[in-house]
Amino acid sequence: MKNKILALSAISAACLMMMSTAMAADEPAVAADPGPVTANVTLGSEYRYRGISQTNSKPTIQGGFDYAHESGFYVGNWNSNISWLSDAAPGSSAPIEMDFYGGYKKEVAEGLTLDGGVLQYYYPTSNYPSASTNPNTTELYVAATYTFATLKYSYAVTDLFGFAGSKGSGYVDLALNYDTGVEGITLNAHVGYQKVAGSANPNASYTDWKLGLTKDLGHGMNVAVAYIGTNADGTVYVSPTGQNLGRGTGFISFTKAF
Repeated sequence: MKNKILALSAISAACLMMMSTAMAADEPAVAADPGPVTANVTLGSEYRYRGISQTNSKPTIQGGFDYAHESGFYVGNWNSNISWLSDAAPGSSAPIEMDFYGGYKKEVAEGLTLDGGVLQYYYPTSNYPSASTNPNTTELYVAATYTFATLKYSYAVTDLFGFAGSKGSGYVDLALNYDTGVEGITLNAHVGYQKVAGSANPNASYTDWKLGLTKDLGHGMNVAVAYIGTNADGTVYVSPTGQNLGRGTGFISFTKAF
């Protein structure tokens, strides 16, 4: 979702949030807590993915569902409005991102959980330039969580979000979600590095970070606030009005889980 703005950059030159149950503006939640079917809906000030705005700094509505079997296997779907594709190609229609994922997650030792799976990012489009690289992306991921810290690596087995020749790109991130024990408040911190492969994308790789708080309101509701930033190249990740889509920003979102 995402760096895809090489698509934006290429087309412009010639012509790219609470947290969906643990996802503020970082990336879609890819595993539900053990249990049957759960669902979630989020309203956010914007949709940031790996630090890059997917909605050109405009509000977002997001939602999805998960099925988690007691054995550790899970599947799910998550969806959000977006604008980066239609911003990159005026006259096209691509208003939504749909994510489909499945994997296996299991506690293997006290406090240590391992997770692995596959995630498909799908963008229904119409009138999108046929010469552009397909934005649909498939990633494999592995993650390890120990108490409140999670280290995760995602590997693109297709081109990455519209970047030509970017198969083999990788994203590594470290997330900390620490329960402060004070009034249901969790401290959220994150740092990640997106490597965009391919000689055609020399300035597309970048680092992103986040620092925020999540407040549990009870009854499956929570509110999150955060500051999100990146060192993304503003000539690659650029809006139609010339703004850097990875510039630092404040963020707020409200999530309800069912």
